[in-house]
Amino acid sequence: MRTISRYICMALVGMFALSTYAQNGKIKSVEDDYRDFAYVKTSEVLLEVANKGYRSADLFQKLANSYYFNNDMENAAKWYGELMAMNEVIDPEYYFRYALALKGTENYEDSDKWMKKFNELKPDDLRGKAFLSKVDYKSNIEELSRNDIEPQNLDINTEFSDFGTTEYENSIVFASARGGGRKYRWNEEPYLDLYSVEKTDNGFGEITEIDGKVNTKYHESSAVFSPNGKYMFFTRNNFFRLKYKEDETGVNRLQLYRATLSEDGTWDEIHKIHFNSEDYSVAHPALNLTGSRLYFASDMPGTYGQSDIFVVDVNDDGTLGEPENLGSSINTEGQESFPFVDTNGNLFFSSTGFPGLGGLDVFKSEELDQKVASGSNRSFPIENVGKPVNSSADDFGYYENLVTKRVYFSSNREGGKGSDDIYTFEVPECKQIVEGTVQDKNTDELIPGATVVLFDGKGNELERKTVTADGTFEFELECEKEYLIRGEKATYASDEKRFTTPKRKQELQLQLLLEKDEQEVEPCDDLAKVLDIPIIYFDFDKSNIRYDAEIELQKVLAVLNKYPTMNIDIRSHTDCRGLADYNERLSERRAQSTRQYLMDNGIAADRLTAKGYGESQLVNDCGCEPTNESSCSEEEHQLNRRSEFIITSINGKSCDDKQ
Repeated sequence: MRTISRYICMALVGMFALSTYAQNGKIKSVEDDYRDFAYVKTSEVLLEVANKGYRSADLFQKLANSYYFNNDMENAAKWYGELMAMNEVIDPEYYFRYALALKGTENYEDSDKWMKKFNELKPDDLRGKAFLSKVDYKSNIEELSRNDIEPQNLDINTEFSDFGTTEYENSIVFASARGGGRKYRWNEEPYLDLYSVEKTDNGFGEITEIDGKVNTKYHESSAVFSPNGKYMFFTRNNFFRLKYKEDETGVNRLQLYRATLSEDGTWDEIHKIHFNSEDYSVAHPALNLTGSRLYFASDMPGTYGQSDIFVVDVNDDGTLGEPENLGSSINTEGQESFPFVDTNGNLFFSSTGFPGLGGLDVFKSEELDQKVASGSNRSFPIENVGKPVNSSADDFGYYENLVTKRVYFSSNREGGKGSDDIYTFEVPECKQIVEGTVQDKNTDELIPGATVVLFDGKGNELERKTVTADGTFEFELECEKEYLIRGEKATYASDEKRFTTPKRKQELQLQLLLEKDEQEVEPCDDLAKVLDIPIIYFDFDKSNIRYDAEIELQKVLAVLNKYPTMNIDIRSHTDCRGLADYNERLSERRAQSTRQYLMDNGIAADRLTAKGYGESQLVNDCGCEPTNESSCSEEEHQLNRRSEFIITSINGKSCDDKQ
């Protein structure tokens, strides 16, 4: 099958034509019920340490996460910023979180910068790909395709071209060459007219031409109706008031016209759009939900390629403002045409300029109309809508009713009845089941009673559930939607998973891992384990406090200041390497140095005891006696080079009482 667009492209390079016929989930604070006990809230400790000017990647990661998971994006951005300033190698996920935190503070420029860095570090991550509109198009198209849908070739199609569907009241309006009469020389088919056919329970009723003065002896196509039903915009050859005009090369261009609905139900009072020209084409109009903006295709000056998608404001009287090119996110050096905007503001259009399955493919840019309205974002990520809409042939004229889930599109694919045919299908209802568990990150134990909160892609809370006794949860979600699921429980730091549901119905499995943020402490507990301080580092053969050790000791200091009744015993241990008596003396000096640091920072001497144990209390079999040698690895030896901060008493209770 050959379409008129191919004839024109061969004969008139650079011109585009009609159709292919012309182509508060916040972590809870400590309850009053807990006032008789002692709890250590890690996030508060970290903030106090950071506010004193201490810096480490681990410190900033944990602190920023505590705000991020509480939706406090201003503070999250602050501490993620401190993390980035350290220029250390970190998990790329922190770049993504920082970008989202910046976006939450409306710092879009910096957010974009960090999303680009995220994409550079994780080039296979779909979030970065969507942001930059750079995807592995073949696998991406396959992922977006619906192989479970079989489009129906409409019974109203003929051996001639039929294409470009839109709904009006209870009818569909389309262009067709079925009318007979004089033929268009490029394909020896009659010229196009606009037709209407009423939808019935059994299909369609009688097909009739659009009433009024719309149809002429030349081409008409691509109609769209204002929300109030008063105006119709449509495409026609440059033929107005019985005058047929060509450009200086002898080409008759396409133009936009507006018709008004008369009291007798006919379309009359035909007006030319003010930016029509004899020197370029303007065609294929589409209106947004409110009728305030009209999208169209043109090769007017400023076009990137063969034809581009433009947008123009619609005034209350049906007149139009000045058109604006949608830019390089949508338009290419190829052909972009046949725009359609659904009721959610998503733009659909056909293009030869982006990777596709062949010929014209239909593409989608989500919420483009809202972005155009805001004027603040000219980055419009796109995606190929995949099969069955797209094929190796030309596919165009996409239209979708989101209420009825009915899709219409046009194609010259093999197996049709004419040059171009109209196809339709109903989008199957698609629900995704996401199941998961909430577990302790360190022990893998299930956490009954945890709360799981469901958010949409913009951060709006949709639903929250308390996990069952076996620590599981389940949500029913829509397909092709971005979601975030967050697990929360008092005394734990939250965990979350962001994902986009696929087109096909399937079950998704998630695992949320919560880490203890607030822990009850009592006599005999080791603050080193509570605060995640496995070792206080000293320089080789030295006992003076290093900077990195000082950061860890500041955590201990913060706890001691918060609980003035808490007393601790500082214990320093070494591995077995070296002489035993030397290790004992070295560990003693280090224990006393640690005690002195805390005293110098305001902790009373009678609250602190300290002792060095050398290699006498190994936690594994990495002993060196009697040869002073060991086959253990460095990692195994490091387990013995530990620091302990044992709580000897608190709130009047002592370690001796427990024993």
